[in-house]
Amino acid sequence: MDISKFDRCNILVVGDLMVDEYLWGDVERISPEAPVQVVSIKDEDYSLGGSGNVVNNIVALGAKVSAVGVIGTGRDGQFLLNKLNELGVDIAGIFQDSDRPTTRKTRIIASSQHVLRIDRETKESISEPTFEAIAKFMEDKIPDVDVVLISDYGKGLITEALLARLIAAAQKHKKITIADPKGLDFSKYSGVSLITPNKKEAALASGIEVVDEETLLEAGNKILQRVGIDKLLITCGKDGMVLFDRNKAPYKIRAETRQVYDVSGAGDTVLAVIGLAVASGISFEDGAVLANTAAGIVVEKVGTATVSRQELASALKHDDISLKHKDLSELPFLIQDLKKKGKRLVMTNGCFDLLHAGHIMLFSASKQLGDVLIVAIDDDDSVKDLKGPGRPVISARERVRIISALDTVDYVVVFSSQELSKLIEIIRPDVLTKGSNYTSEEVFGRELVEQLGGRVVLIPVTEEISSTRIIDNIRNSETAP
Repeated sequence: MDISKFDRCNILVVGDLMVDEYLWGDVERISPEAPVQVVSIKDEDYSLGGSGNVVNNIVALGAKVSAVGVIGTGRDGQFLLNKLNELGVDIAGIFQDSDRPTTRKTRIIASSQHVLRIDRETKESISEPTFEAIAKFMEDKIPDVDVVLISDYGKGLITEALLARLIAAAQKHKKITIADPKGLDFSKYSGVSLITPNKKEAALASGIEVVDEETLLEAGNKILQRVGIDKLLITCGKDGMVLFDRNKAPYKIRAETRQVYDVSGAGDTVLAVIGLAVASGISFEDGAVLANTAAGIVVEKVGTATVSRQELASALKHDDISLKHKDLSELPFLIQDLKKKGKRLVMTNGCFDLLHAGHIMLFSASKQLGDVLIVAIDDDDSVKDLKGPGRPVISARERVRIISALDTVDYVVVFSSQELSKLIEIIRPDVLTKGSNYTSEEVFGRELVEQLGGRVVLIPVTEEISSTRIIDNIRNSETAP
């Protein structure tokens, strides 16, 4: 599937904007006041939630997006406007109402476990003046966009009346509409091209308890019969998705096995990706496959997360090796996510021009010192500067593939020698390893690692073996009479 056309797409997202607040901490005792955990907060993080997360996913995948919604006039509302502005989002359709709070969901997480969620919100319908302003904005904007996405969290914006105005305008201009629905009655979405409920939502809306594939199909067909929609995509978590179409047999999509850390926001990713797929000319079936792949990526991340184009492209190749390779620009987000999961990071770096037994021992011993091993390899120009003419004998591209094939290695990044300090500052490794053929004083970056709270460990090297020696032996054997 070609996702290169995503950056040509223009998407309109209508929905409930929220602030997602994450409080990270540790639990070390039970409160003496009540039988509850005491969470000692160590860090806090704020991100776009609700329809804001749909917008964030679309931006991360390279497309243009206009957001429509209602926020309050306080600090949270200003945070949302500032954040969306930073992303380059068209915010002309976001209206502030001093009588409404900005929805904020606070999640307290200790040792990577979700302990508690606190919601600050109202579910009352928006005022009549705000309704008219939003309806007019949508009607004027719809002709200029490729697809309209509706992110309904039941906070009073996506009413039957607003949907009627939106759907009429979309049908008039022959625009596809896709909704992530809310509530027990899906009839208000009649006229929408596709809705994307999860399995639980589909069960409640159909009145059928979904316990197996047969009841899932029964529920899907019942919704399709009751609601005036063209298509229905039921997301089933680890069991994948099923796409229902009035004129076709249900299309089942299997999910790949993933380590699930957090499912919050996965539905937002599905909505964003299938919307972009359809906008770029991909079929609904292939769009659903793409959305399923993207959702599988974000559930491995902690918190409300997005998926990048490179992550999605790599996952589509079904290539674990390509998934291990990370650009320098991807590292800050990866490292932040790993740190949130409480992972202990180990880093080692070098040319690794010709992989040998000593390298294998280094990687194996390094991995035992933590949870995640990141191998940083010098790019081709750096190897040439360090080792001289004729080096490297194996290009950085091939070295990445070879090292990524090792089970002990979790991630590989290519860097220039001048970027090593920057790399250390981004990764902030708990441990930096080198072979014992170095002394601690000779390890470049040692002081920076220790300054950042890490330490340097020298891995014993018992064999006199090196890439340079092997390469020289090969060259000498070729010139020998």
